[in-house]
Amino acid sequence: MLQPQVASFFHTDTATFTYVVYAPGQRECAIIDSVLDYDAASGRSHTATAQQVLDFVQQHQLQVQWILETHAHADHLSAAVWLQERTGGKIAIGEHIKQVQATFSRIFNIEAEIQANGTPFDTLFRDQEYFQIGALQVQALHVPGHTPADMAYHVQGLGVFVGDTLFLPDVGTARCDFPGGSASQLYQSIQRLLALPAQTVLFMCHDYPPEGREPQSHCTVQAQKEGNIHVRDGISQEQFCERRTARDKTLGMPRLILPSIQVNIRAGHFPEPESNGQVYLKLPVNLL
Repeated sequence: MLQPQVASFFHTDTATFTYVVYAPGQRECAIIDSVLDYDAASGRSHTATAQQVLDFVQQHQLQVQWILETHAHADHLSAAVWLQERTGGKIAIGEHIKQVQATFSRIFNIEAEIQANGTPFDTLFRDQEYFQIGALQVQALHVPGHTPADMAYHVQGLGVFVGDTLFLPDVGTARCDFPGGSASQLYQSIQRLLALPAQTVLFMCHDYPPEGREPQSHCTVQAQKEGNIHVRDGISQEQFCERRTARDKTLGMPRLILPSIQVNIRAGHFPEPESNGQVYLKLPVNLL
């Protein structure tokens, strides 16, 4: 039986984990939640972080089969396209990305450019759909709440990549106040994850550690049930929704939400260059 392996890469600027999942003895691998470095002040992007992932893939002589997104991130731009151009592989996300594309194409007034049919993603997963990373079996799980389209990926024999549903127990859970978000849906999605066996490993998409703790990429279902500050055992859906909603009202918009969403609903593609050959991102005023 293949023993899955995971390599993690932490992007300090956005507190994001990128993962490479593979198994010794096979070439196929998947990259989960890649990051494109982006400076909002200058509008410049670069690929130092994605290059680290690419270097790992090449050093281990891996073949990228999948470039997986857990959702259309609001806090960082995806490097999926840059990685695909260099490694191949299919860029995949959950089928409910169509709803997110429809919502944000209206917000950015780019409905003529975004068809809201899931393109240009290569593959759209259904809830509970199985797929393979080489010989590794993976199940895609629809876990809405943070956004309507959030997915988790359960890699047999390794654990679950939970995206922005859960954070580590001392940080809590993801916000639910973006368009289409729902605290009640997030609670139900989390309960689905916490129904897995107690020692199941959960891999985080982010960590925002309190002072004195280094970033950590994973914990167990049991640790979440015993200690999550927002959703541990004994906290009802009503209590969670009340606390999550109150907390969300205190949060500002993520620093990179405007550039991130425009790129990420396009599977990591930037808009087409305009007549002068320059690429532009839009900045809606007094809207969000």
